[in-house]
Amino acid sequence: MLTASVLTLSVVSPASAAPVDYQSEDAVVSQGVVESNWSGYTGRGFVNYDNVVGSYVEYTVSAAQAGTYSLVFRYAHGSGVDRPLNLSVNGGTPKSLSFPATPTWDTWATASTTVVLAAGSNKIRGTATTAQGGPNADKLTVDFVAPADTQAPSAPTGLRSTGKSSTTVSLAWNAASDNVGVVGYDIYQHGQLVTSVGNVLQGTASGLIPNTEYDWTVFAKDAAGNVSLASNNVLVRTDPAPADTVAPSVPGSLRSPSKTATSVDLAWTASTDNVAVVGYDIFRDGVQTGTSDGPSSTVAGLTTGRQYLFRVRARDAAGNVSALGNEIAVTPSASGPAGVPNPGAVTTLASGVDVPWGIAFLPDGSALFSEREFFTVYRLTEGGQRTNVGNVPNVVGTGGEGGLLGLEVGPNFASDGFVYIYHTANEGNRVARMRLVNNQLVEYTVLLQGLAKNRFHNGGRLRVGPDGKLYITSGDAQNGNNAQDRNSLNGKILRINLDGSIPSDNPFGNAVWSMGHRNPQGLDFDAQGRLWSAEFGNTSLDEVNLITKGGNYGWPSCEGNQGSCGGFIAPKKIWSTSQASPSGLTIINNYVFVATTVGQRLYRMRIDANANLVEEASYFQGTYGRLRTVETDRNGDIWLTTTADKDGAVGNDSVLRIDIVYSGGKALKAV
Repeated sequence: MLTASVLTLSVVSPASAAPVDYQSEDAVVSQGVVESNWSGYTGRGFVNYDNVVGSYVEYTVSAAQAGTYSLVFRYAHGSGVDRPLNLSVNGGTPKSLSFPATPTWDTWATASTTVVLAAGSNKIRGTATTAQGGPNADKLTVDFVAPADTQAPSAPTGLRSTGKSSTTVSLAWNAASDNVGVVGYDIYQHGQLVTSVGNVLQGTASGLIPNTEYDWTVFAKDAAGNVSLASNNVLVRTDPAPADTVAPSVPGSLRSPSKTATSVDLAWTASTDNVAVVGYDIFRDGVQTGTSDGPSSTVAGLTTGRQYLFRVRARDAAGNVSALGNEIAVTPSASGPAGVPNPGAVTTLASGVDVPWGIAFLPDGSALFSEREFFTVYRLTEGGQRTNVGNVPNVVGTGGEGGLLGLEVGPNFASDGFVYIYHTANEGNRVARMRLVNNQLVEYTVLLQGLAKNRFHNGGRLRVGPDGKLYITSGDAQNGNNAQDRNSLNGKILRINLDGSIPSDNPFGNAVWSMGHRNPQGLDFDAQGRLWSAEFGNTSLDEVNLITKGGNYGWPSCEGNQGSCGGFIAPKKIWSTSQASPSGLTIINNYVFVATTVGQRLYRMRIDANANLVEEASYFQGTYGRLRTVETDRNGDIWLTTTADKDGAVGNDSVLRIDIVYSGGKALKAV
């Protein structure tokens, strides 16, 4: 293998300058060698790719302005077969380019394509995709074609329902406009893509749940990938399911295969139904306390040594329920390895609040929490006393997932009183700082701007790392192209100094720490100082990722393990979006807890010696509804917020404290 120096040339005026040549022998070469044994090359030689999948040549090219550029590769190979390369720009989604065989090894030809380059330095990598490797690479010629189209379409208007059934909703809207042209529309249901259509003004969503209200919006997109702001939203309830009066069969053989000091594992024989079983209801001491997707569940929040009676019933989509199955008695008792954090008794610290989003703890053990829709911050003591400490200025809502979001208390709060805030503003999302003085937030200062907003996908979590830097999750603002653009702050994990400046060791010279994210919201560090993040998926898979400096996690070409995932960092955990939609994340004793909205449950997983997530357990499914934020307090217990933001009601959320009982004794959170 030969690694050559990187050549970077500056293009002063791409609209008028001549094409620029980049010799392959001056590029970075992995699994290849510079040779000169065939005639006709233009520089000092050419690169002979090794005959392996994954060998590559990476050129560093400079663009004076963002825009479309032509790439012309001069090559030769007399192998008789095509040697295609995957071309990627700045680590983004690769596209294949064919390099057909030439008559001889010294007969040179060209292969061309166009790409979008960012202003400044760009990395263009050609990676072999077959065991024959790539062609002999002489040079790359780069030429400016057209300025970048950065203007998004206007928002569609007049969204309306034109029909529905028990499982479908048909929608229509008025056309959006664009400086170049609209090429299609995306139909979303409360932040999740349901279907896409071409440049037509109607669409139908299928596979819906009967007798369920859905919140619809539509977004326009152009050929450059720019996405509009949201249309007006429209609420549509699907029709009731066709008449079905047959109840599922009774769940059988209820049993408890294991238990801890504060929880009981239940399992039973699955029920059957003439249409389909959609879930199970868990009864404890004669009262329904939870639900389950399948024939097993973990019931948490129990008291050690107390006997509980459990029964289960099945239900179908029409609302028919079976009779209750057999009853069993189980007494939680201590078991398991030392240090395992088990959810115990649950206490309501605050009720009557509205979409509590961020939680950050103060040195005295009290916490600040934010209300997303009302832009208010409260101080909440461990005893449940709540004090309004003020509204954050300059906050606006988006009618979806924007507003007043993450909070973080600065590491030097005792001396400076700094509180860090992520919120939506008129121009987009931003990070600001205020001081808490005498239980009032004062001295608003903007630290970071330039994050695009949309109705959904705004990110918003903040976390001060063990290095003293502020880490930030930003959503893609419903434009997947943002996630692969290093110069965009959207679809990223960001890292800034506490004064808003950019750390000198950031990988790309800006606030970007990692890229290729859709809508990350959970964020925390483990005992080894590694950063973990929970991320909302699009239509199929949610993720938990182990975040690395400069890492690319694949969105929009890769969702979970689906799509074109080669060359991207794989998630450590995936779930169906119907079982998770993860928001908050906290880590205790190297156990990861994740709060989920659609899944309505709290997951717990252990980080093993290989940094994999194992031994998954889930708690409180269906007990408290949609869950948003989970944080660990100074006592090693967790605070959990509910998020009934889809029911249209105001002030029906809670902040809960869950006592964590540690097997073999209590241990505080290690960071």
